[in-house]
Amino acid sequence: MAQGKRAGTRKGSKPKTGFQPALLGLALGVTGAVAAWGYLVYAAIDFGSEARGGDSGAWLFLGLASVGAVACLFLGFLLVARLLRRLGITQAPARTLTAPVIEDGARPDAPPNTPPGGHRAIR
Repeated sequence: MAQGKRAGTRKGSKPKTGFQPALLGLALGVTGAVAAWGYLVYAAIDFGSEARGGDSGAWLFLGLASVGAVACLFLGFLLVARLLRRLGITQAPARTLTAPVIEDGARPDAPPNTPPGGHRAIR
C-alpha cells in the first residue's frame, strides 16, 4: 500500500466500464444521420445540375433533398449532443430560478415600503 500525505483508500468504488447498448444505438443513429445527410447533399447537387440543364421537375426534388439534408444534419447534431452527455463529456446547463414579474414593477422578494425598481430608480 502507498504511504505518504495523500495515501488512502478510495472513497467510492470504481465505475464498471462495459458494453452499453444505448451508446451503441446513439452511435449508429449518428452514423446513419450523417450518411443520409451526405447522400442527400450529393442528390441535391445532382438535381441542381439537372434543373439548370432545363429539367423543371428537378427543382422540386432539389428543394426536397435540401430540406431533407438540413433535417438529417440537425438530427445528427442532436444525437451527438445526447451521446456526449451520456459519455459524461458534457453536462446539462444549470437551472436558474427567476423571480416572477409583477405588472407594477415591484419585486416580490423586496421588503415592504420599497419603491419599485432598483438603485437607479431611487436616484
